[in-house]
Amino acid sequence: MTQFTALPRSVVLALWLQATGASHGLAVRSVTDDDEPHDVVGLPGSDDGATLAELVAAFSSGPREVCALLPAPGDPTGVPAAVGEAAVDAGECVLLATPDGAWAAVPRVTTFGSDLEPGHLVTWEVTPVPPWSTLVAGAVGSLAEAERELRTSLVTATEALDTLDVARWRDDAADAIETVRHSTTAGWPVPDLEGRRARVLQLAWRLLAIVDLATADDGGAVNLWQVDQRSTALREVQRTARRALGAATYAAVR
Repeated sequence: MTQFTALPRSVVLALWLQATGASHGLAVRSVTDDDEPHDVVGLPGSDDGATLAELVAAFSSGPREVCALLPAPGDPTGVPAAVGEAAVDAGECVLLATPDGAWAAVPRVTTFGSDLEPGHLVTWEVTPVPPWSTLVAGAVGSLAEAERELRTSLVTATEALDTLDVARWRDDAADAIETVRHSTTAGWPVPDLEGRRARVLQLAWRLLAIVDLATADDGGAVNLWQVDQRSTALREVQRTARRALGAATYAAVR
């Protein structure tokens, strides 16, 4: 399976935590996928280590706010400073808020096994943080804004892909491009989503996939200027997509 076909664990977890009445077991299985059972440290009310099922139970009922963020070096994307370094290292985190406080959950992933049979040990580190809603709203914007920016960025990214003609210079690229172009949210391990959220989630994922394809190597670029121009454009596309995923995963459940 190509690397970008899997949604980030934080995105999947955030979407299940805001799905009222969802099965806890289904949520855990969806987040875990092929991983070993996930551990949790720092869960409120738990002095020792906890399980992912306990985290889901703690944050999937009652009034709550949930959001997944995908920070990158130089672009924290609204992540609270207390977990900024850990979240950037992980490339993702889940923000949680209830009437009792606010927290950030950052997955620490350890890979084991071989390239043919990889395995993953995942520990979610839960840390108290200050109220984050205003910070995140300013960083990721609204769903409507995200959708507009994504459609513009999709044109930029597609042009970069076509210019590079990756299907010609990478043997595996043709199938990967078709996967990207024809993918939908229907087969993803997430609860049912309303129209705009599903569209934004799919467009953002598609953009990240295109960037992944286009930046694997220099491809059809023939000089350093072309490499630099393409890299600059795709970095902005990637930033837009990561922030859009934040907008698509934010929800306040009352």
